[in-house]
Amino acid sequence: MKLNATLTHALVCALAVWLSGCAQAVSGLDASARSDVRADLQTESDETPNQRRARIRLELATAYFQQGQTHVALDEIKQAIAIDPAYAGAYNLRGLVYLRLNDLPLASDSFDRALALNPRDADAAHNYAWLLCQHAQYESSAKYFAQAIGNPVYAHPAKSWMAQGLCQMRSGQTDEAELSLSRSYGLDAGHPVTAYNLAHLLFNRGQVQPAQPYMQQLNGGPLANAETLWLGIKIERQLNNPDAVLALAGRLRERFAQSRELIAYDKGAFHE
Repeated sequence: MKLNATLTHALVCALAVWLSGCAQAVSGLDASARSDVRADLQTESDETPNQRRARIRLELATAYFQQGQTHVALDEIKQAIAIDPAYAGAYNLRGLVYLRLNDLPLASDSFDRALALNPRDADAAHNYAWLLCQHAQYESSAKYFAQAIGNPVYAHPAKSWMAQGLCQMRSGQTDEAELSLSRSYGLDAGHPVTAYNLAHLLFNRGQVQPAQPYMQQLNGGPLANAETLWLGIKIERQLNNPDAVLALAGRLRERFAQSRELIAYDKGAFHE
């Protein structure tokens, strides 16, 4: 919720009342404006004993989930929700668990509950958007990506710009996808998925020269793989850079000798 103009002015004055004599503006703040003031964000010191117990359970669940112990994580999540049924974060992680288990109805239900409990949960909005994208519900997906990206305290906007770009590529919105992937790259130039997909999109549209820098940076680092090297080869070949083609092909042969990309290179199948 945005602060209205009256409230914004009054807050500024309240901070400086002893310097600028704004006491009148503060005291004159109308009741409707005062009702717009949000409570402070909850921190650990505000937790009830039950909320603390639920948070600890969720921390355990997160650790188990990251270690691949999905069913153990789910059991911890269930206990967290039993302790605190209004724990939005628990439902968000529950959604990720059910995504991993390929139970899409329960995953969707979980993200929906998380957002109902906390509409400001940008991570849940991102996760729900990605799930909707997998089901070709592109319009609804875009709504939740926008909700995540538009959150000013969201810690991972680059991730959501990237995912939105991939979703737009899938739906055939190539212009929009280029914009989203470019925004993601501007925030996190080191992400290989963003760099590869942006270069691939540009290459397929015939914009070979603009695609080159993305692949040069990616293939020059430790995150290069057979797929990125193969795209780099095709880009350099179209730009008539035979030395660069040979260098990339040498890396492809050395590191990925059994790859289908090397087979395609040896066959000269550059357009497959």
